[in-house]
Amino acid sequence: MMNWPEQLGLTIPLVQAPMAGVSTPALAAAVSQAGALGSIGVGAAGATVAHNMICQIRQQTKAPFNVNLFAHKAPEIDPARDRGWLAWLKPLFTEFNAVPPARLHPIYRSFNDDPDMLDMLVHMKPPVVSFHFGLPSSEKILALKATGTVLLVTVTSLEEARAAETAGMDAIVAQGIEAGGHRGIFDPAGHDDALGTFALTRLLVRKCRIPVIAAGGIMDGAGMVAALALGAVATQMGTAFILCPETDADETYRKALAGPAAFHTRMTDLISGRPARCLQNRFTGLRDSVGIPPVPDYPIAYDAGKALNKAARNCGESGFGAYWAGQGAPLARAMPAGQLIDKLKEELREAGCFVT
Repeated sequence: MMNWPEQLGLTIPLVQAPMAGVSTPALAAAVSQAGALGSIGVGAAGATVAHNMICQIRQQTKAPFNVNLFAHKAPEIDPARDRGWLAWLKPLFTEFNAVPPARLHPIYRSFNDDPDMLDMLVHMKPPVVSFHFGLPSSEKILALKATGTVLLVTVTSLEEARAAETAGMDAIVAQGIEAGGHRGIFDPAGHDDALGTFALTRLLVRKCRIPVIAAGGIMDGAGMVAALALGAVATQMGTAFILCPETDADETYRKALAGPAAFHTRMTDLISGRPARCLQNRFTGLRDSVGIPPVPDYPIAYDAGKALNKAARNCGESGFGAYWAGQGAPLARAMPAGQLIDKLKEELREAGCFVT
C-alpha cells in the first residue's frame, strides 16, 4: 500500500518545515521542484496574502506543496497582565530610546477563527495542508478533506497524536524537543514531557495507526536514515534550510546561525508567549531574570516582542531577534535549496537508502 509521500510523487522522504516569516514561495517551489515537499507558513498572513503566496508557488512549479496554518486557541485578553508585562519591559525600551506600545494586540489570527482562510483553501485546493498548535474543528477538517487535500498536524506527545488520529489527520509530524521554532504543543499551559525526536518518533510509530514524520534536530542524510529506521515515513527539516538564499532570513539571522551562537539554543516563551527554541541572545537571557511577571498569551506577547526587537535594531542591537533554530543548528549548510536536496539524496544513497 502506498503511503502519502509516494502518492504525492516525492523523490525524497522530506518535508521542508513551514517556518512562518522565513519560508517563502520561492523556497517552497525550489524544494518541491527538487522532489521534496516544500512548505509555506501562512499563520501570520491573512487569506489574501496566503492566496497570493499559493499562486506564486504554482507559477514556479507544478509539484505538490504544503500550506501551514496556526490552530491555537484564542488568547485570553487580560489588560492588567499586558500592562504588567509592558512595565517590566519598559527599561529595555528606554535603553533603545523608545517607549513600549500603549497596548498589545493578538497580531495573528488562528485558523479556528478565520472563515476567510478556510474559504480560500477550499477554493485553491493545495495538495497538503498542515496545522501547528492544535487541531481545527471537525467541520473545517471535513471541508478540507472533501477537496482531496492531505492533512498533517504537529504533535509532541502520544495524547496529541491520538487526538490527531481521531480527528482524521492523514499523518502526524512528531516534533521532538530538539526542534527549532515554536513548540507545537496543543496546550502550552499543560505538562510537556519534552520527548526527544527519536523517542517520540518510535513511540508514535508503535502506538499510532497513521504515518509519522520525524522532526527536530535532523540536518543531514544520516539523521534522515536514523529517523526512517525508526519507522518514520519521512522527516521534516527547518533549520537546515534557513541559510538557503531563497529564505527571508535577514543577514543578522544568517550570521548568527553560521557563527558560535548556533551551538547555543534555548527554549523561551518570553518572545511570543509560547515556548520556542531560539539561538541564545539577550532576549532568551531574560529568562534568568528575577521577578518575571506573567507573560501574555500567544500571540499577544509577540506584539511586544516585535516592538522591542524593532527598537533595538534601530539602535544597532540585534540581540532581541526571534532567531529560531534547532539543536542541530551548527550543521546548517549555506547553499541553494535544490542543491541542498541533491546533497541529501546523495547522503541517503551513500547510506543505502533508495531515492530516485
